[in-house]
Amino acid sequence: MASVTYEHVTKEFGDVVAVNDLNIHIPDKEFLVFVGPSGCGKTTSLRLLAGLEEVTEGSIFIGDRLVNDVPPKDRDIAMVFQSYALYPHMSVYDNMAFGLKLRKTPKKEIEQRVHESAKILGIEQLLDRKPKQLSGGQRQRVAVGRAIVREPYVFLMDEPLSNLDAKLRVQARAEISKLHQRLGTTFIYVTHDQVEAMTMGTRIAVMRDGILQQVDSPQVLYDTPANIFVAGFIGSPAMNFMEARLVERDGKVAVDCADFLLEVPDDRANTYRPHLGEEVIFGIRPEDTHDPEYAPPGIKSAMVEAKVDVTELMGYEVIVYLVSEKSEFLGRFDPRTGARVGNTIQVALNMDSMHIFDKQTEMAIR
Repeated sequence: MASVTYEHVTKEFGDVVAVNDLNIHIPDKEFLVFVGPSGCGKTTSLRLLAGLEEVTEGSIFIGDRLVNDVPPKDRDIAMVFQSYALYPHMSVYDNMAFGLKLRKTPKKEIEQRVHESAKILGIEQLLDRKPKQLSGGQRQRVAVGRAIVREPYVFLMDEPLSNLDAKLRVQARAEISKLHQRLGTTFIYVTHDQVEAMTMGTRIAVMRDGILQQVDSPQVLYDTPANIFVAGFIGSPAMNFMEARLVERDGKVAVDCADFLLEVPDDRANTYRPHLGEEVIFGIRPEDTHDPEYAPPGIKSAMVEAKVDVTELMGYEVIVYLVSEKSEFLGRFDPRTGARVGNTIQVALNMDSMHIFDKQTEMAIR
């Protein structure tokens, strides 16, 4: 098995910088997820590692080996593509065995590896079928199986679940996570879906416009995003943002959002006191925006008044779209809430979980 290291990696396509000075170390056996919107450079980063694109600047290592000039077939990686890329005229068995046959692996070993992989993925009964006879989920398993049989140092997966329906994606996420635990191999996974990233990754690398924004565990990204982009991308529904100013009222630090004044908890006041008078962006997640009657006990709440614009009943919660004079924001309310469209209600904001960002740099103020 092997670690992966990107050192000052840049990739340019003409005047377009697809990946800009990427530095990241992925330890052996880690499950790292590259996540970000379309065009952010996540797939290009994966293709550079696979050898499908040439590095413009910088170095890529697999283990201690510099692989910039190593052909893809000699990098000991296996890649699962979004399109599955199965040969339609071959059986499942032959699709899985094809790469091993090209390497002139002994027939007995090929048979053993294919059957072991098929057993892991639960597709033993499909080995004689052609791809056209399989469902989308089954094809996805075959594509993963073809990668497993090669016993690579690193697995690369480029949005492998994007062609599956919602229910099957949930199931496939769990299967890939279990597969990683079972194989104990380095996995690098690309997705635009932050739910996939949060549920699968040991760490997540958030990218935007070719630049790595933050890399850390899912919980750290959620709790302490480095900037407004990460804060808005991680979490669903996205974090609420409001333009504000840090002020002092009666010796306390407060956030002036024009419509309402929110007192900062004492244990965080010293962090923001040096920034008094500055224009900032106040952030609060929908899950920290409550119907006061059902707010969690023990939180430091700031009460604001807002009108209910839209409600979306989800069964286990209600997504409530709220409007004040100058702000719009979302809350995730307990399903027992009495909030109704058109009503003006009190809303409790959990100030223990508030976020403040510099308006100019968009970086979090720590």
